[in-house]
Amino acid sequence: MNKIPWQDKPKDSEDVLWRYDANPIIDRYAIPNSNSIFNSAVVPFENGFAGVFRCDNKAVQMNIHAGFSENGVQWNINHEPIVMQAGNTQMIDSDYKYDPRVAFIEDRYWITWCNGYHGPTIGIGYTFDFKEFFQCENAFLPFNRNGVLFPKKINGKYAMLSRPSDNGHTPFGDIYLSYSPDMKYWGEHRCVMKAASFNDSAWQCAKIGAGPVPIWTNEGWLMFYHGVIETCNGFRYSVGSALLEENQPDKVKYRTQPYLMAPSEIYERVGDVPNVIFPCATLHSLEEDKLALYYGAADTVTALAFGHISEIIAFTKQNSL
Repeated sequence: MNKIPWQDKPKDSEDVLWRYDANPIIDRYAIPNSNSIFNSAVVPFENGFAGVFRCDNKAVQMNIHAGFSENGVQWNINHEPIVMQAGNTQMIDSDYKYDPRVAFIEDRYWITWCNGYHGPTIGIGYTFDFKEFFQCENAFLPFNRNGVLFPKKINGKYAMLSRPSDNGHTPFGDIYLSYSPDMKYWGEHRCVMKAASFNDSAWQCAKIGAGPVPIWTNEGWLMFYHGVIETCNGFRYSVGSALLEENQPDKVKYRTQPYLMAPSEIYERVGDVPNVIFPCATLHSLEEDKLALYYGAADTVTALAFGHISEIIAFTKQNSL
């Protein structure tokens, strides 16, 4: 089994998630042509780890790149973007690609991202080796963001979370669930969670969006998500968690009223888009009760946090909205 990155909680900390003391782990200039590297996804692969990384170049064109690591902390990211081949369609148009997630389902690694097709929608592709990539039909009509697959079929169907949006810096957004029999045609759309009211939980009152691939636990699906408040200084993105029903993941069992993490460190508060923590991936071991959370910071760099899964679940249940 691949040994996930880990750092023990500082002795004076009461946080449920705590930051890696050498953050950020990926600098904005980690490859020669990059302006920023953030909001990226990683998975165990062979004897180490592989990932799909959002790399905006110095023309600030958004694209996704493959990368590899032995330890999940130091990464070698390909200098050139992923080139897609035709998967279940010949229509693989894309004006841009950003904010990928990766889920291993059955026999391959499925990738979702925000795909530019007359506005943002959810692109889908797959790979077996992180060398050749195949693009499939877009899942939804524009406009949509934050497409996140469940890591196994639910009632015989693929399942995906997403956030319908508009064509701009969306000032609203709720999390929805959709199903597909074949990764080509999507339907049975269900509302999962709506943004909270300002009085109930202000940090997530403007919009919410699914983060990493959900984790199956004996308490249900553990889902991390970002929540947004619009302040006089602009949007602020923080991290919360929820537990969803096993076979009906549009049913929310618990959802955090307080956030788990909010922008506080300089690399989270200062960057191309300040005051952003955007979770996109986890590496976890249920047996060891450990989790490593990868997140984009200030839309500029990639950072890492850690937590015990049992503590996160307990916090979610005890502090539910």
